[in-house]
Amino acid sequence: MTTTDPARRGAEETTATAGEILGRCRELVRPALADTVGRLHPWVAEMAAYSFGWCDVGGRPAEGSGGKGVRQALAVLCAEAAGASGETAVAGAVAVELVHTFSLLHDDIMDGDQTRRTRPTVWKAYGTGPAVLAGDALFALAVEALAGVDGAGAAAAVRQLSAALGDLVRGQADDLLFESRPWTGPEAVGPEEYRTMAEHKTGALLGCAAALGAALAGAPEPTVAALDRAGRHMGVAFQVVDDLLGIWGDPAVTGKPVHRDLRQRKKTFPVLAALSARGPGAPAAARLATLLEEFPDTPDDATTRRAAALVERAGGRSTALEEADRHIAAVETCLESLPLAPRASAELRTLLGFLVRRDI
Repeated sequence: MTTTDPARRGAEETTATAGEILGRCRELVRPALADTVGRLHPWVAEMAAYSFGWCDVGGRPAEGSGGKGVRQALAVLCAEAAGASGETAVAGAVAVELVHTFSLLHDDIMDGDQTRRTRPTVWKAYGTGPAVLAGDALFALAVEALAGVDGAGAAAAVRQLSAALGDLVRGQADDLLFESRPWTGPEAVGPEEYRTMAEHKTGALLGCAAALGAALAGAPEPTVAALDRAGRHMGVAFQVVDDLLGIWGDPAVTGKPVHRDLRQRKKTFPVLAALSARGPGAPAAARLATLLEEFPDTPDDATTRRAAALVERAGGRSTALEEADRHIAAVETCLESLPLAPRASAELRTLLGFLVRRDI
């Protein structure tokens, strides 16, 4: 898979890898995040800690991964890019990490996913009702974390988070509704609708993380708005690459079976782009539409391989790569328009490269 590599830009300002950047930001945020989670009811706090990978069922400490912490890193890096210390953004980083985890708990229930990061999901380990409760508690904690920020910025920060949450819910609602819509015809989901869904579901919180970091650092409104846009474009690129990996990704890297998204009949960007193909790709698009309409509930490997081949032949794979590159370029345009601290700006680009390459 080839996409623009933003990590190469500004390489002279930083030698840190994406893993090192993420690790540094996690270490900065972790004490405040753990302290915030610790204020919950003990049972709910255990479920939250389990979701972060800090403990096993029953509360025994664990060393498992609780995720890479991309959103909290964005908040920290954008505060540093605005010329402040990363500590300035800790409350915002805690808030976006709590909201992200809340969304995962609820998403796993809605999607019926039984595993996450090689462990049972919270609803599978503790039950559906308890998992909903834990998600609600994390959402409330996120608002509390920002409401406690000193100064006049607290109200603005809460408004920023609330707006992102509204977008996230709209995106999730659209994604769920896509499942019941046909593959073709006037009611079919088009690529433009998908872009809007991805910006809301994935991009809104990434944009919020970037904007909160800058806002808490005292950056002017145009800078905050530009970083919000950059994060939203980053989210769409991330989602499109995730869709590519969901069809053609190496299971050894993704941890998911090859062609998984096709087996689940998910309306991902490569498939929608393929179905919309005109010109040379139109015959393959027509055959793909017929195949998808006849897809069994549990398609065999031969059927999913045929579907993947038709998506590629109709241009879905190449169009998706072009879409990801277009949003990566938009992120670059946003960053280049701002007077950001060089090192933090370079680390933002390294993080962007990680998100779209997924090579660590």
